[in-house]
Amino acid sequence: MKPASIAAQGLGWVDDQTRAVVPPIHTSTTFLRDPDNQYRSGRIYARDHNPTFDQAEAVLTALEGGHASLLFASGMAAATAVFQALAPGDRVLAPKVMYWSLRNWLANFATQWGLRVQFIDMSNPDHVRSAVQSDKIDLVWIETPANPLWTITDIAATSEIAHASGAIVAVDSTVATPVLTRPFELGADIVMHSATKYLNGHSDVIAGTLTAREDTPLWQRIRSIRAQIGGVLGPFEAWLLTRGMRTLFPRVRAACASAQSIAERLAQHPLIDEVLYPGLQSFPGHVLAAQQMHGGFGGMLSIRVRGSKNGSLKGEEAAIATAAKVQLWKRATSLGGVESLIEHRASVEGAGTPVPGDLLRLSVGLEETDDLVADLEQALAQAHS
Repeated sequence: MKPASIAAQGLGWVDDQTRAVVPPIHTSTTFLRDPDNQYRSGRIYARDHNPTFDQAEAVLTALEGGHASLLFASGMAAATAVFQALAPGDRVLAPKVMYWSLRNWLANFATQWGLRVQFIDMSNPDHVRSAVQSDKIDLVWIETPANPLWTITDIAATSEIAHASGAIVAVDSTVATPVLTRPFELGADIVMHSATKYLNGHSDVIAGTLTAREDTPLWQRIRSIRAQIGGVLGPFEAWLLTRGMRTLFPRVRAACASAQSIAERLAQHPLIDEVLYPGLQSFPGHVLAAQQMHGGFGGMLSIRVRGSKNGSLKGEEAAIATAAKVQLWKRATSLGGVESLIEHRASVEGAGTPVPGDLLRLSVGLEETDDLVADLEQALAQAHS
């Protein structure tokens, strides 16, 4: 089956006992031993053996074309498990522009048990090459498109450079999703998703996932970390995630088409200085994005709002005022849901953020594109009135 059919049918699984096409939710925390004290079912305790995980993990593994997947309690739990599986003294390369919470965690927590973390411009393979030549690198972390400037990293080139030096490559593919990019085909070793976003798609589940290209000692350590630390998903959330992934392809395709239209229509708007979207030919990473993203450029874009000509209204003030005036867009954190969200990222990230103060991040949902554009236009006009 093609990936869209795999997702829509959840691999076609049917409950063996009831023949139901929708899987049951298993809430049991423990499982019965055999009379001879064995666990031939393969399940011991629900912390990492809950049957409700099986379908979601299998669907994601099939979509990514990997060896196995693991569900976690959040995107942060999934991402940090990768770094926790490293050893003290290991060196990590990460992008300067990336999900802010994970960047803070790497800078302020990962270093406490001895990881050495270097932030570089990951969009330039020469910077990666220079870093791996100057010191031994153990893990290269890629996020592409990178939140919230949507910079593009060449997964294939970066993986080739990293592997030549003996490093492992992990890709945060939350924004691209398996609909648009399959990082394993480009050389990655691990793929991470904040499943809260597009995989679930309904803003009602906090979840994270990891998928491995093959079984390795690092993957076994990650699996052990999930079980021992306990950052696992609840059964109801796992069931909701399975349900959400069944509509992944039509949701992402619709969001991509709408985001592309919005970006093109706002690119020449007199009250916007710049539109950041990989689907625009003017975007610095457009050519590379077209090579490794197939079927669209994602549902995320950012706009940089222009201040007044006389300087009485700065760009940051205009951006905040614009967000205050929207009616259809929702002022909220997160992305990838069916409702469109708008957020002033610099305010959220605080001191040290690389995000310009005049930037608004937009997560395009499933509303009518004309309505979304009209709402932004009226908000921009009111902010400058």
